[in-house]
Amino acid sequence: MRKTKAAFLATIFAVALTSCGDTGGGSRDWVRSVGSSTVFPFAKTVAESLARSNPGIKSPIIESTGTGGGIQLFCQGVGPDTPDVANASRRMMADEFANCQANGVTEILEMQVGLDGIAFGAAQGGIMMDLTPEIVYEAIAANPYGEEQTNETWSDIDPSLPDVPILVYGPPSTSGTRDALKELILEVGCKSDPAMVALEESDEEAYDRICTEVRSDGAYVDQGEQDNLIVQKIENNPRAVGVFGYSYLEENSNKVQGLPVNGVAPTYENITSFAYPGARPMFIYAKKAHLEAIPGLKEYLLEWTRNWGEDGSLARIGLVPSPADVQAQSLRVATEYTTLDASEL
Repeated sequence: MRKTKAAFLATIFAVALTSCGDTGGGSRDWVRSVGSSTVFPFAKTVAESLARSNPGIKSPIIESTGTGGGIQLFCQGVGPDTPDVANASRRMMADEFANCQANGVTEILEMQVGLDGIAFGAAQGGIMMDLTPEIVYEAIAANPYGEEQTNETWSDIDPSLPDVPILVYGPPSTSGTRDALKELILEVGCKSDPAMVALEESDEEAYDRICTEVRSDGAYVDQGEQDNLIVQKIENNPRAVGVFGYSYLEENSNKVQGLPVNGVAPTYENITSFAYPGARPMFIYAKKAHLEAIPGLKEYLLEWTRNWGEDGSLARIGLVPSPADVQAQSLRVATEYTTLDASEL
């Protein structure tokens, strides 16, 4: 019954979108996209490319709200007051998908648009370390392995590391980069302790708290949804470490250097092969109900497919192309509008 009602509401909103003229209350004749700060520069480039190649289509408006915040806005419903697209530096979660469904966003298109990496960086000529998930976890966890956080310098973790205070500038809790940091680095480091593996089975809430919460004593500094600000912070402090998307590392290679993880440097080749531990896919989500109602939305989705290849404009600003089979699947979504199913999450 609930699903039927949601579908009915979606239909009503879609009709309202289509029937409203340019002067209709709250109608829109441009694409609105919200979400990940990591995906933001790529989405901006695609929007500009669309406007150049289609003079009759207004340039999409791209907002950097963070992955979690963007998906929350996206899932509020359908209609001109809600975003058409959500950018995400991780895949949509099952509970987010369920929230979308409950609010009438019943048909969602999912496209993996490329790969990125969670890069650890420092100023050129600044601090240099070979990190591991264990080192990062023990440096920034609020309570590593359930114990009091007592590490003040990197050498407190390992005597071979620099004897300088731990200072890490990183993403906030609403960021997809933070989610990926938790999943790809912090949890891996935490699970190096067999007791934490057992804890995940016995008390998931305690496990999440111990393995993913970061310290709040000033050693880890939340810099908001602007990765460029993190780059500026570490550029001005040679002892600081930053956590941001690989594309920002490449874009600012004259200012910052990447720190290896498990002996593997954050490079284009290592992210493509997933040899680098921080490699991750990036996605965009679109509302099928808005395809006919919002001018330029179909064209915007297609514009991504024209720019995400190895020789495309996105690769030139740091995007790592997805494997060929993944690109083919996303192209089908952009042309055939096949929707995401809950069983895939």
